[in-house]
Amino acid sequence: MSTKSLRVLVLVAGSRPGALGPAVGEWLLDALAPAASELGVELVPVALGDLGLPFLDEEEHPAAGLYRHEHTRRWSALVEAADGFVVVTPEYNHAMPATLKNALDYLHREWAWKPVGFVSYGHTSAGTRAVQHAKQVVTTLRLVPLAATVAIRIGDAVEDGRVRPTPPLAAAARGVLDELTRVAHALRPLRERERPEALPGPLPGSYVRPLTPEDAPEVTVLQRCCWVEEALANDTLDIPALHESPEDVRAWLADWHTTGLWRDGRLLGMVRARRTATDWHIGRLAVAPDLRGHGLGRRLLRTAESAATPTCARAVLHTGSRSTPNLTLYQSEGYTPTPTRTPSTTTRLTKPLTP
Repeated sequence: MSTKSLRVLVLVAGSRPGALGPAVGEWLLDALAPAASELGVELVPVALGDLGLPFLDEEEHPAAGLYRHEHTRRWSALVEAADGFVVVTPEYNHAMPATLKNALDYLHREWAWKPVGFVSYGHTSAGTRAVQHAKQVVTTLRLVPLAATVAIRIGDAVEDGRVRPTPPLAAAARGVLDELTRVAHALRPLRERERPEALPGPLPGSYVRPLTPEDAPEVTVLQRCCWVEEALANDTLDIPALHESPEDVRAWLADWHTTGLWRDGRLLGMVRARRTATDWHIGRLAVAPDLRGHGLGRRLLRTAESAATPTCARAVLHTGSRSTPNLTLYQSEGYTPTPTRTPSTTTRLTKPLTP
C-alpha cells in the first residue's frame, strides 16, 4: 500500500432549494471524521450546486481535455487532485439528479481509475435506484464503484431536517470509507500512469515522471535501500541519503529537478539535477538493488543530462571513492575524475555538455 495520504471529495448532488443533501453530507462528514483521521484521508465537501456549472457548454469533447471555460478548468483541477469520491445523492424518478450527470459529463480523463462510493437517500427505495443509474455512467468514465453503500430511508432516519446518528448508519459509512481507502491505494499505479507528464519507461509497464514533495516517503525508502551498499563499500556512515527524514527529502524535492522511474506503484529508480552557475549538478542516482544490471541507471543518468539548461557547460557528480561499479558506469558515459583541493572519501567527476 502507498504511504501517501488520500484526498476524497464528498460530492453532494442535491441542489434544489430545501434539499436534504447538505444535511446528509454534514452527517456523513461528522460520522467519518474519526475514521478519516485514522486512515490518513482528507475529506473535502463539494456541493455540486455551488460549482456554477451550466449544462455542458464546452465545444470540444471532454476526452480532448481542451477546456474553454473557467468553470470547467476549476472543476477539472478539483477532480484531478482527488484520489476518490463519495457521492451523496437523492433519487429523482428512478435516476440520479441532473446536477450529478452534468458534473460527470464535463470531464473524462480526470475521473479515470478512482473509486467512488455512494450515500443515497429517498423514500421507498432509499435512493438505491439512483445509485444503480449512476453506476452505469461512472463505469464508462473508468471510475470504480464500490460494493459498500449507505442507503438512508428518509422516514426512518431523518428528523427535523437532520439525519439521526445511529450505530448502524455510522458502521455503513465506515464500511464505505474503509473500502474506498483500500481500492484507492490499489488503483494509484493506474492513476499515476494516466498523468499527462508520465512517459513510458524502459521496463514493461514502467513509466517515468517528475518527482514532487509528495513523493518524499517513497524516495526516503529507496535511498536507504540503495546507500547501504555505498556505506559498506566506503566504510563510512557519513552519507546524507542514509540519514535524511521524509521531511528532509520533501525539502530538497522542492528545489531539485528530480525524475522517478515507477512500476505498479513502486519507485524503482531516481536521479536529481539542478544548475549552479554554469555547472549541471547530478546526484542521488539510485536503482532498486533487485533491478540493477538492466541499464536503468544509465538511462536515468542520460535523462538527467538531457534536462540540463543551455547555459550549462558541464555536468558534475560525486560518488564514493571506493564505489567501483559507480565509477565504472560514469567513466563509460564520458565522465572524468577531477582533483579536489582537499582529501575526500568521495570522487568528483565531470563531463562536458555539448550545446
